Amino acid sequence: MRVLLTGAAGFIGSQVRRVLANAGHEVVAVDLMLAAAHGPAAPPPVGVERVDVRNPAALDDRLTGIDVVCHQAAVVGAGVSAQDAPAYASHNDLGTAVLLAAMSRAGCRRMVLASSMVVYGEGCYRAADSTSRVPAPRSRDELERGFFEHRDLHSGEPLGWAPVGEDTPVRPRSLYAASKVAQEHYAAAWATATDSAVTALRYHNVYGDDMPRDTPYSGVAALFRSALAAGVPPQVFEDGGQMRDFVHVRDVAAANLAAVERPLPGFVALNIASGQPISIGAVATLLAAAHLGPAPVITGKFRPGDVRHVVASPDRARELLDFTAAIGPEPGLTEFARAPLRAVGGAGAPTW
Repeated sequence: MRVLLTGAAGFIGSQVRRVLANAGHEVVAVDLMLAAAHGPAAPPPVGVERVDVRNPAALDDRLTGIDVVCHQAAVVGAGVSAQDAPAYASHNDLGTAVLLAAMSRAGCRRMVLASSMVVYGEGCYRAADSTSRVPAPRSRDELERGFFEHRDLHSGEPLGWAPVGEDTPVRPRSLYAASKVAQEHYAAAWATATDSAVTALRYHNVYGDDMPRDTPYSGVAALFRSALAAGVPPQVFEDGGQMRDFVHVRDVAAANLAAVERPLPGFVALNIASGQPISIGAVATLLAAAHLGPAPVITGKFRPGDVRHVVASPDRARELLDFTAAIGPEPGLTEFARAPLRAVGGAGAPTW
């Protein structure tokens, strides 16, 4: 197939480009090369064109004969301040809307969309009797006293976490999350209006080779890894008990290949996850041990808007795409402890 891949020079996009090409697909690779992701004045890699997906003319020139668009281009991260909002809205939401319109003009009716688990906000919670609960926000008073779990409003007891399925209502908690929800909504509406197909891959915590380092817009695994590279103990917020699903970037690339090669009708959202939950504290400990670096420090610090637990159910991706992650968190993170990172420090906040 002929595939238009946006964000092709990025951390995830470069891996997706490799697996698509290795599988025999013709890849038209484009990337805007934003400084926040690539460093200032970075040239595109060989075989990648500098293209802004917000430019309709540039897209029209490159969508001819395209069978499917694999849309990875986005400004990522939770956002540092409200001043980041225009960048998320411009690159993620306007960019997706312009791309969808261009696809309609070109007669291209299939998209694989890079989405994220951040659309869920908090994960799923259950009371002691297994009844589902929607937790109230954690109070600053309890956080300051070191009580980090959500409480059951009925009994006052801590709530347990449960895997998040794709039918869980979306409740974005950050600027980035709001932009990913908007991307999904634009794509779903486009699929209905044009009788087209969108597979939205909700990535969980992605890590692996070439992950950006030393930037507040990167993931926690890269922040821990960057600290260890500098000889500094990883700083773990709260008590380290926050549960997440870490999925290796090679598995994410494999999921994209599966979605490209296996069309699904209409709009379908799928969790892309390892299916093996792990705590943030355990991630820091694994990385520190494998790096032979200083042990992590449990700081007790907190950010009031942070999510306590969000863990995925990978069942639907296995059923519909025949995709199962091949790399578990322990071997994957052990490898990542010595993996090369992308140096983009000092690039600053994303521009719009």
